[in-house]
Amino acid sequence: MAGNGLDGRGGMGEFGRRLLLAVDAEGYGRADVVTQREFQEAITRLLGEAADAARLDREGWTTQVGGDSVFAVLPPEASEPVLVDAFMRSLDAGLRVFNHNRNPQARLRLRAAVHFGPASPGANGFVDTAPVEIARIRDSAALRTALKEAPEACLAVGVSATVFRDVVRGEAHTTLRKDEFRQVRVKEKEFRGKAWIWVPGAVEGPRRPKGSATAATATAAADEVDEVSGSGQRHTTEVRGNVVAGEVAGEAVGVRTDQQSGSFNGTVKVDRVASTGTVVGVDIRGAGGEK
Repeated sequence: MAGNGLDGRGGMGEFGRRLLLAVDAEGYGRADVVTQREFQEAITRLLGEAADAARLDREGWTTQVGGDSVFAVLPPEASEPVLVDAFMRSLDAGLRVFNHNRNPQARLRLRAAVHFGPASPGANGFVDTAPVEIARIRDSAALRTALKEAPEACLAVGVSATVFRDVVRGEAHTTLRKDEFRQVRVKEKEFRGKAWIWVPGAVEGPRRPKGSATAATATAAADEVDEVSGSGQRHTTEVRGNVVAGEVAGEAVGVRTDQQSGSFNGTVKVDRVASTGTVVGVDIRGAGGEK
């Protein structure tokens, strides 16, 4: 959807919602000059190869490049499910080939973010809320930690709440399962919001040190206990959950359930809540996932 923007306060601008991709290399600043050159060349090549494999029109991207980082605005016809699924899987495969037999310090590991929202050209790049949000997700502590806690992974992907809701959650548009993603709160600079993290190839998802819920959502496995009366009629349901964590830098939830009635018993025990952390006792959601 687009408009000419001529009558708006800013004027002379074009409003449109676009599909955005942001990528950044982990540990680039610690690499030597030779490795930095290799990383830059590999990022350009691997993004192009992944786009070709996913049949995304790479030539149609409007791209801002900054050494180890890439921000791209895809053409209006670009597919969100394809970018989240086929493109990211191809990018991950390419990274694994590139990293084969390389020293750990010379491995290329990327943080990538995907968002769909308002973005329009400005004098020095794209403006509006979507470019800001995707940059904050890509550079968030939660996404950095998710990649750090999965040392076998080459890629950590953060998608905005909008993309997760429209593309992933219904499990109808991609081959991804929603339980492969973890919800996190992003608090970077002026931005406050939620994102969902997926780490392809991670062993049992992003790793957490014992007693820690640092990176992503720490959610108790809720036990639903049906109480049945003597006549055999179910008359109440109890949902129980328990979380024990050291430091919480994402979101710790005692009970997350779509059960609309009954008893809820959620316990969250933490040593410390970081400035980016949130602790919730009970999170009740409707059938559509809304709170």
